[in-house]
Amino acid sequence: MNPSGAVLIVDDELRSRESLQRVLSEQFDVLCAQNAKEAEAILAGDLVQVILCDQRMPGETGVEFLRRVREAWPDPVRMIISGFSESEDIIAGVNEAGIYQYITKPWHPERLIDCVRDAVRLYRMQKEQGGFDSDAKPSHETLDRVLRDRRREQRRMFEFSRIVHDPDGPMGETILLGRRATRYDISVLITGASGAGKELLARAIHFGSARGDKPFVVENCGALPDELLESELFGCKKGAYTGAYQDRIGLFELADGGTIFLDEIGETSPAFQVKLLRVLQEGEIRPLGATRSRKIDVRVISATNRDLENDVEQGRFRRDLFYRLNAFPIHLPSLSERPGDLPAIAETLLAEVNRAFRRKVKGFAPETLALLRDHSWPGNIRELRNEIQRMVAMSDDDAPLPPHLLSKRIGAGAAPGGGGAGNGALKDRVEALERTIIARVLDEFDGNISRTADRLGLSRVGLRSKIERYDLRKDFSHDG
Repeated sequence: MNPSGAVLIVDDELRSRESLQRVLSEQFDVLCAQNAKEAEAILAGDLVQVILCDQRMPGETGVEFLRRVREAWPDPVRMIISGFSESEDIIAGVNEAGIYQYITKPWHPERLIDCVRDAVRLYRMQKEQGGFDSDAKPSHETLDRVLRDRRREQRRMFEFSRIVHDPDGPMGETILLGRRATRYDISVLITGASGAGKELLARAIHFGSARGDKPFVVENCGALPDELLESELFGCKKGAYTGAYQDRIGLFELADGGTIFLDEIGETSPAFQVKLLRVLQEGEIRPLGATRSRKIDVRVISATNRDLENDVEQGRFRRDLFYRLNAFPIHLPSLSERPGDLPAIAETLLAEVNRAFRRKVKGFAPETLALLRDHSWPGNIRELRNEIQRMVAMSDDDAPLPPHLLSKRIGAGAAPGGGGAGNGALKDRVEALERTIIARVLDEFDGNISRTADRLGLSRVGLRSKIERYDLRKDFSHDG
């Protein structure tokens, strides 16, 4: 698919404007102005990605006009087209107006289209994290290489094969559904608890699909009020509402040709749901404060931790929007439903934390892993990741992580035998768990007090005190 985008042609000659519009309109949304005043009115009322301006115009040159545009509307990529090629004009254009390309007349249609296509791609890459800065002038080859390398790395990072799971466990069916969803260009609704990895699954679906070499953008719909959410998704013009200090391209437009992931879709208001439904039905957006709508081609993957069907019955979520989003439903099981997956997930997360923290922690002590497996993990994988980060930060060496580094809520949540919540007062349960852990480590080191104390992060005196307290001396009595 060719990249779409809004291109503003500024040229005082009618025939020149018509020729440019005729060549570019098949692939781009083309706006035309015959002078600077008309062009500024368009820039004030619409979002423009590229400005293609004639150099010789009555009143002021194209460079002079684009110099003012750079101050008032810095985001559009600026290009000059002219039948003249004075070196002073070119130097002024590059240095003062931030000109991306200087195109000479007579221009070749295919070359012109390539230049505008590159300009639109540059505009969008400026908006992406880690993209070029606003005055970058990368070549066509550089743009191609950067985009190709970026998409290739993303595809590699988010392959289905990298989602840690037991093929015979509950995630097996979810992965099969996800792979099937890559074959069809339809909306997907992912349901599951918060922190279970819905965005990871959405990325795997996108990068495994035919849209995988196009953008994937994310918005958390539950984090913003309606006006800001509309601005984020659909874009806005400067001054469209209080706090709109600059033009903003919407995420739907950034995702054109690719996929947008709408997380926490169930938290949106009925008023916003009407506007989102209109976008999905008509395939076009209208930025806040803009005068024109714009066609978009975006696949929607949405996610929620709510029971949307119940919300529909209760009147909290629009039925027509639900059916449009729920064309291909996928349920993501919570971590508590995947006990067989936890050890491998924990090791994978530890490897990620090691890289981020520049550490080389060698896994988990057996009793630590047992406690991790017994915990219910209400926060799912997000909670597990945070716990592992904390443990690594608290550890003093790169030995396997010992159980005393676990948060108290995790140790207290398991019974002495590793079977879950257990019974009795919290103090008694914690003490029973502590006795079990000490006994396990003592057994692991054949009763060696020094090595056991070192593993548990205790002094020899402290360990002996606990051995006395829990009446373990009859089984483990030598220092070794």
